[in-house]
Amino acid sequence: MTRENYVFTSESVSEGHPDKVCDRISDAILDAFLAEDPYSRVACETFATTDRVVIGGEVTGPGAVIQRVEEIARECVRDIGYEQEGFHWANMKVDSYLHAQSAHISQGVDKDGAGDQGIMFGYATDETEELMPAPIQYSHAVLRRLAEVRKSGQEPTLGPDAKSQLSVRYEGGKPVGVSSIVLSTQHAHESQTSDDIRAIVEPHIRDVLPEGWITEATEWWVNPTGTFVIGGPDGDAGLTGRKIIVDTYGGAAPHGGGAFSGKDPTKVDRSAAYAARYLAKNVVAAGLAKRCVIQLSYAIGVAKPLSIYADTFGTGEVSEEAIERAVAEAMVLTPRGIREHLHLNRPIYQRTAAYGHFGRAPEADGGFSWERTDLVAALKAAV
Repeated sequence: MTRENYVFTSESVSEGHPDKVCDRISDAILDAFLAEDPYSRVACETFATTDRVVIGGEVTGPGAVIQRVEEIARECVRDIGYEQEGFHWANMKVDSYLHAQSAHISQGVDKDGAGDQGIMFGYATDETEELMPAPIQYSHAVLRRLAEVRKSGQEPTLGPDAKSQLSVRYEGGKPVGVSSIVLSTQHAHESQTSDDIRAIVEPHIRDVLPEGWITEATEWWVNPTGTFVIGGPDGDAGLTGRKIIVDTYGGAAPHGGGAFSGKDPTKVDRSAAYAARYLAKNVVAAGLAKRCVIQLSYAIGVAKPLSIYADTFGTGEVSEEAIERAVAEAMVLTPRGIREHLHLNRPIYQRTAAYGHFGRAPEADGGFSWERTDLVAALKAAV
């Protein structure tokens, strides 16, 4: 029997977290290639440390973009807001080691096969309007708000590097409150205490969380180690793809293990994970289940998925087998079919690099297309 009363915790990290700086740079380079040639192939990794950014990987696309890599990296860091002594967008050293894609990998993709083997999961739940787990959705929301007030100048002493963590209390299977709030944020002055930082961030956190979720019993841990002036890659090295649980469902659902950022949509690590979320979200939006996880699996060079698996955790209005058949009918799940259905060959990825790839509103230019719920009618008809 599924538990209904429990506490579940998820964390998020800000756009200035060292790993997220790297995700942003990798996805910005990907976007630059796709803007010039929508069929570019990119597998871009970024490493960042004190005043140093190193970029490497395999690409097939316009050579002019490679000449702009340093400029792209500096613009990302400038926009995030790093102008500190140990990590400054204008002063950091940028090294690029991008090179041509392996012919042995590309031969499989050229035949419309998957770029690699792997398993991908998508998840949706009706506990929030966005059909996302509440702990990760609100952990992201807290950091987005702090980034907004930092960049607007409303809270000028906040720094770019931050982490949030919410422990959400569930009753009857629904989120009803927050038992603890953890927030660590970089700040400008060593004289600022944890109490000073809490006074800055608490009103914004209260404004973001649902009314009544914070009570007198809620524990607050704001900058619990004290001073946090040295942040970003100067305080801790960063690497692309190290925040895959933050990027997805905060641990509330399985993860296949593949990272997203820096990968073009021929890589099923990214595109099939988006497709699985799209399908799971539409299953829940259609009222076929209150919770749903979809797994897809692929082999390198093979176009069709090897398996499609659904689990509704006992909340389904129809059988899992019926859902598996319905999603296969509603969408072509080859790598090409996914790219075409979700219009993924566009420069829409830099915006995904922080605050989650899921639970975001679909955008007019095709960004977050996997968050649409336009399969509802097809799924209902199929079952």
